[in-house]
Amino acid sequence: MITPASFAALLERFFTQRLMQQRQASPHTISSYRDTFRQFLKFVQQRLHKSPSRLSLEEIDAPLIVAFLDDLEKCRRVSIRSRNLRLTAIHSFFRYVAFEAPEHSAQIQRVLAIPSKRFTRNLVSFLARAEVDALLAAPDQHTWSGRRDHAFLLVAVQTGLRLSEMTGLKRDDLILGAGAHVRVVGKGRKERCTPLAKSTLTVLKAWLREPQRGEGDVLFPSAKGERLSVHGVQYLLNKHRLAASEACPSLTQKRITVHRLRHTMAMDLLQAGVDRSVIALWLGHESVETTQIYLDANLEMKEQALAKTAPPHGTPGRYKPGDQLLNFLNSL
Repeated sequence: MITPASFAALLERFFTQRLMQQRQASPHTISSYRDTFRQFLKFVQQRLHKSPSRLSLEEIDAPLIVAFLDDLEKCRRVSIRSRNLRLTAIHSFFRYVAFEAPEHSAQIQRVLAIPSKRFTRNLVSFLARAEVDALLAAPDQHTWSGRRDHAFLLVAVQTGLRLSEMTGLKRDDLILGAGAHVRVVGKGRKERCTPLAKSTLTVLKAWLREPQRGEGDVLFPSAKGERLSVHGVQYLLNKHRLAASEACPSLTQKRITVHRLRHTMAMDLLQAGVDRSVIALWLGHESVETTQIYLDANLEMKEQALAKTAPPHGTPGRYKPGDQLLNFLNSL
């Protein structure tokens, strides 16, 4: 017999046992799922006038979840992509519940049947070579923070590491000498090694000779010697974008993020003729198909393909109206 407190117990075990112990989910995944259920439980509390700890599993049904997703879109104005991410977290929880409370299989299947919404996938944005050069030249390398920022930007744009990977880099993650590379444990707890260019290696060797701040061994620490926060990274990116825009005006209207620098590295590899499978390994993609987004965004390669084709030679003819029913179907 399911008690009213079972939902709270199931949710706690989902985080502590399933995510943390069994799946060893990353801190990013745990915080994302946590935020989802915090939002969801606040919504449920307002809708059912019941505190979250007193909820029963039967009350968390498909119509309530759909109402929550609709509220995210219509009232909170979140994107469809964010809405789908919230649904992914809820689906993950109910797949866990299917094993723990099989007597609720009908309710669980209705929740799992809630579909994700389709959305328009925008082309990836990246920087031109002149924009990258201006950004790298922006930090004042006469200061400690300027030398740190220059090294940070150079590593980000040359390796294509994710934001969490960049801020989590330790000095021990750098392997110098022959076959110099940086070692990271990225998304899905997959370890990968990314080679370092000679120019990047030279800058990093100079950076490693800087006096270490703080007690940790963070490669790019804050002024206090701690790991850079997300807001701290965005602050330094915005700061140097403004300075770089004086030499490269096209940066004025662009938002610079670590992910855009990651896209820039991927496009550089693609334009250099590197195979998609190698780019997927370089970036730590789960599937080669993920790398397809860079092919879609590469206008230069499309123009080169167009230049290799013969122009069409149409023969003018008299217009003949088509079948009315086919015309109707074509107009849909």
